[in-house]
Amino acid sequence: MKLKPDRLLPPEHGAYYLYGEDHDALFEAAEALLAAGEDGAIRLRVDVNELARIEEESRNQGLFGPSVCYALVRNAQSANPKQSEHILKLVDRVASGNRVIVCAPGIEWKKALHKKMQVVDALALCEFFLPDVAGFSRWLEKELGRANLNVSEEAIQWMADCLCGMRQAARQMIERLSWYDHGRGEQLGMAVVGELLGERAPEALEDWCHAVALRDEKAVALAARLLRDQQVAEVQMVSWLGTRMQQLLLFSWFAAKNNRNPAQAARVFGEAKKKVAEEAHCWRGPELMQALNRIVEAEKMVKGASLEDKPVVIERLTLDLVRENGLVI
Repeated sequence: MKLKPDRLLPPEHGAYYLYGEDHDALFEAAEALLAAGEDGAIRLRVDVNELARIEEESRNQGLFGPSVCYALVRNAQSANPKQSEHILKLVDRVASGNRVIVCAPGIEWKKALHKKMQVVDALALCEFFLPDVAGFSRWLEKELGRANLNVSEEAIQWMADCLCGMRQAARQMIERLSWYDHGRGEQLGMAVVGELLGERAPEALEDWCHAVALRDEKAVALAARLLRDQQVAEVQMVSWLGTRMQQLLLFSWFAAKNNRNPAQAARVFGEAKKKVAEEAHCWRGPELMQALNRIVEAEKMVKGASLEDKPVVIERLTLDLVRENGLVI
């Protein structure tokens, strides 16, 4: 029988098969299944080359009667044919009170083991799909709420885009935010979240990207300020600008196709959602393609493909993009 991830607990079955692409969510659910149940149960975490341990512990008799055994098989996706047959036998004859949890993160649906597992009557199946940004954002909001953190909507969206699918990394980020907040309950915005994610001056970077996207010559002064006053790394600036121009290109393409929501179709996130429609009016399609090529060239230069001073590379890039005649089409 097939279960949804939110229906796994409390455990009602002796054998579970967890598979899919969302590795963090899969192992989180597996650990929750392993932890649930009797406090005194034997709990095992084994690889496919240690399956005999499960049978040994299941057969062991405790001093005061039979012992309950819960076992988690961590890497069924790498089982060879012999180990696959062993797994199938384990899940088909789990003793009453015991539990076997088989994890196969990323297993391809064509694998023989996967096909055979799906037809075992006593087995509870659960597939973990990679979350989209909206789903991960909802999960992140709940986790932030449990931690009693007040994070701005814009910062949550940005965290979701940066960390989408990486639950462990998101939890570590939440822990760092808790240390920063110290229980004060103040709203934490992009500046704090950006610094903790390793991004210097995210608000100033956003202003610069917006100015470049509008082909506004004040972008040159903003670039100089980022480089000299705020000591933002050239690689970080190129990365931010490259992302924005890719968003602009995709937005323009979907808008040209008369998509009802081109920003959503282009997966535009953060502050850019409010600005790309205005920015797109400043560019023709060939110019955007040339701009992206120019950014790739600048990225190579700041990463060591040139002896030219890196701040000069960024300033020249900014000038080329904002001037109408700065790009060769």
